[in-house]
Amino acid sequence: MSALEAVLRRRSHPKVTSDAPTDDELLPLVKAAATIADHASLRPWRLISLRGDARERLGAAMVQASGLHAEDAERLAAKPLRAPLLLAVVGIHQPSFKVHEWEQEAATSGIAHVLSLLLDEAGWAVMWRSGNFTRSAPVHELHGLADNEQLFGWLYIGGRPDGAREGSKVEIDPREFLTAL
Repeated sequence: MSALEAVLRRRSHPKVTSDAPTDDELLPLVKAAATIADHASLRPWRLISLRGDARERLGAAMVQASGLHAEDAERLAAKPLRAPLLLAVVGIHQPSFKVHEWEQEAATSGIAHVLSLLLDEAGWAVMWRSGNFTRSAPVHELHGLADNEQLFGWLYIGGRPDGAREGSKVEIDPREFLTAL
């Protein structure tokens, strides 16, 4: 499959099975994703895998950040359990006179997107989720983030359910988005 075909085929998968790639299966994909454009090769990102009860601890941190109680809190706490593997995508701001913070954030976003494409091509279902809790103190603390780090969200990864539809995306007219100066 060409890169163009892989990009056109990619869809977010909100529902996944309990299968998940092992760390040994993930490592070559992370290595490949690390070839993204990265001014000065700062590698201003890292990934944190959450499996098993780490997902439950994330749910508890999200509830703590929300201030919710009872039934609403239960639903929120269960959200990280929707996939057997979550990869937290963390941006690391590296002091640099040459590489602005926004460029480092772009590299971090690039890692998440390219990794989601590679996981999709490898047969895994993936969805990049973020939201208000990525900037909350309890979630920040759970992930052990330093002051110069920020959470960009999680790649929710699992197996593709049988009969999972590839779905369609609204196509754009690229002429509307490509202009000349």
